[in-house]
Amino acid sequence: MQLFLRVVERRSFSAAAADLGLGRSTATEAIKQLEADLGARLLERTTRHVTPTLEGQVHYERCLAILSDIDEAENAFRDGKPRGILRIDAHPLLTRTFLLPHLPEFLARYPGLDLHIGQGDRLVDLVREGVDCALRAGELADSGLIARRLATIGEVTCASPAISPATACRRRSPILPPDICVSVLSRHAPAK
Repeated sequence: MQLFLRVVERRSFSAAAADLGLGRSTATEAIKQLEADLGARLLERTTRHVTPTLEGQVHYERCLAILSDIDEAENAFRDGKPRGILRIDAHPLLTRTFLLPHLPEFLARYPGLDLHIGQGDRLVDLVREGVDCALRAGELADSGLIARRLATIGEVTCASPAISPATACRRRSPILPPDICVSVLSRHAPAK
């Protein structure tokens, strides 16, 4: 691709070949093979000049765009500052507690990022749904994904003093004192 671009820019096989450290015959054969592969004549050749055909000019412009995209992709991380869209998914409570308080500082530090934040309580398939980062509570299921613990969240079980011990206590726990009981309620199954 670079050889083709150079031939169009220099209007010469010899000059393009010299720029890239190739022999003229190697450059000529490579362009002939490219034309055969594409099924189109890309260059008009005379003894003094090489000019792109209409198809050659279209191909030249596409090659420039492709190489520009490749160059941009390769340089995106060289300055150490990420750019582009960052897709995040988190439970609404985790978003409010951990993400939003630090958002202004994060956006000031990385102005080249556009955040797309999705909220929900279902586990998203990060790869299939194109999500870059997810905030989750709990243990990570065995996967090939990279995970990092951000914080430890303590859990507290609370009950109202108005709950009568006769109706509230469903089970005694062997590890808790005898005056403490545990009640398990679920919207899917009646309490036992």
